[in-house]
Amino acid sequence: MKTFLIAFFVFALILAVTVLAVQPPKPPKSVSNLAELETHLTELTNSNIPPGLSAIVVKGDEVVYANSFGMANGLEQIPASMDTTYHWWSMTKVPTAIAIMQLQEQGLLNIDDPVEKYLPFFQVEYKGESVQRITIRQLLSHTSGVRDVVPAIIGWVHYEDEIYNQTDLVKKYLPEYNELLFAPGSDSAYTNLGYMILGAVIEAISGQSYEEYITENILIPAGMNNTGFLYTDKMTQNEAAGSHPIVHMFTPLLPFLLDMNALVREQQGKNLWLERVYLDVTPSSGLIGSISDIGELLKSLMTSETLLSENSKTAMMPTGKLLAERPLGWAEYQLGEQPYVQHMGGGPGFATIMRLYPHEGLGIAILANSTSLDAASLIDLFASLDW
Repeated sequence: MKTFLIAFFVFALILAVTVLAVQPPKPPKSVSNLAELETHLTELTNSNIPPGLSAIVVKGDEVVYANSFGMANGLEQIPASMDTTYHWWSMTKVPTAIAIMQLQEQGLLNIDDPVEKYLPFFQVEYKGESVQRITIRQLLSHTSGVRDVVPAIIGWVHYEDEIYNQTDLVKKYLPEYNELLFAPGSDSAYTNLGYMILGAVIEAISGQSYEEYITENILIPAGMNNTGFLYTDKMTQNEAAGSHPIVHMFTPLLPFLLDMNALVREQQGKNLWLERVYLDVTPSSGLIGSISDIGELLKSLMTSETLLSENSKTAMMPTGKLLAERPLGWAEYQLGEQPYVQHMGGGPGFATIMRLYPHEGLGIAILANSTSLDAASLIDLFASLDW
């Protein structure tokens, strides 16, 4: 009862402060032209939540729009640009899925194979009974029943320019989360752990580290020279500083999950500027890069077979509303007159979104250096314009 009262008090306090605090402007319900949208984006970044934002629109193999707003680093007054590097966070799951599909094209796996075929240590349970068959497809589509690791994953960070062994991390954390939420294939639930496991599958089959495989087989072929898992000299020159609004639903959790002295660089008004941070687990959330490079990825997925064959790209798309018809790699999707797939990303200091309209050959992405962003509403506004 005491714990409940404390939690209720904290929630009430946050709610009260939120009501009184200056809020960023809400996205308009609609815009009639690009100028109206850019006016809103300017007002949004002027509010400092987010301080900076970059956006790109790709049609076929051409970039039809690219622009940045606000500050990549407000402490040093460095404006955001198309080369500004932001954390992708969960958008990294799309390249992870692409890697799995590449390995299938090479005949090195089948996505309907059981995970334990490639990871003998993979052991999970459902209602106290051992589960012998979770497929790679179910991990890709979030229908495996594997639990998520939020909020604990927020604390799995480090501040050194270092990459950890991903298979070792799966072996470390899996026993803590080995009880499934539901029988495989019977429901869907988003899971970061599922994509950590896919990263271990990539390592087991390729004989490379996950990061080496992604770099050599996705980033370099797609021409994504300003993206990686560690900051290069070029990426550092264009590095966005992450920020976090003090008034945010996750703020009360941060001191329990993170060393705030190590995380926070400086407070500026109602915003916390954060130090450079890396997530330990890369297959779910580890990429860092520019909006220009995401444009290259979107073009590769729409107009060429540089990364995947047309068959594999089609296989990743949703085919209906049933669980077995969910997209692979893409967390959200819409069917109907204007079908799309998308993936969002969010974590300490950054928020992102990437959307693909496969039938229109249209791709849109937004990167921002704040934990807080109404990304879905913003990308809806971009999509509403005639490109």
